[in-house]
Amino acid sequence: MDLLTDRIKEDMKASMKGGHKARLGVIRLILAAIKQVEVDERIVLDDERVILVLDKMLKQRRESIRQFSDAGRMDLVAIEEAEIPVIQDFMPQALTETEINLMVNEAVVASGAESIKDMGKVMALLKSDMQGRADMSAVSIKIKAALA
Repeated sequence: MDLLTDRIKEDMKASMKGGHKARLGVIRLILAAIKQVEVDERIVLDDERVILVLDKMLKQRRESIRQFSDAGRMDLVAIEEAEIPVIQDFMPQALTETEINLMVNEAVVASGAESIKDMGKVMALLKSDMQGRADMSAVSIKIKAALA
C-alpha cells in the first residue's frame, strides 16, 4: 500500500468522524476511481498512477463545469466546483504561473523547437514534471504562444 492511498483513506475516516458529508462523498469517488483502475489492470497503483487518476478527475470536473455553465445549470456547476478543492488536496503542490512560464521556455530551448510542428517534443519534456501540478491544457496554450 502506498502513502497517497493511505492518506486518502485516513482522510475518509476523519471526514466520517467529523460529519463532513460532502467531502466524504468526494473521497469515496476518488477511492472508487482508484479501485476501478486497480481491478481493471490487476495492479496496486503507486503514488504516480494515483496522481494520474486524480488529474483525470480534475479534468472531468473542469469539462463538466464548462458544459453545465453553457447549459445554465449553475446548481450543477456549484457541485462540481466544490469537488475540485477536495481532489486538489491530494495532488502535489501546484506550480505558479511564473514557474510554468519558466519551464515552458526552458523546454522550448532544450528541445530545439522552432515551430508549432515541434509542440510534441516540448510537451514530452514537460509532461512528467508538470503532471498533476498544472492544467496541461493551459500549458499547451502557453507552448503554442511560445512557438508562434
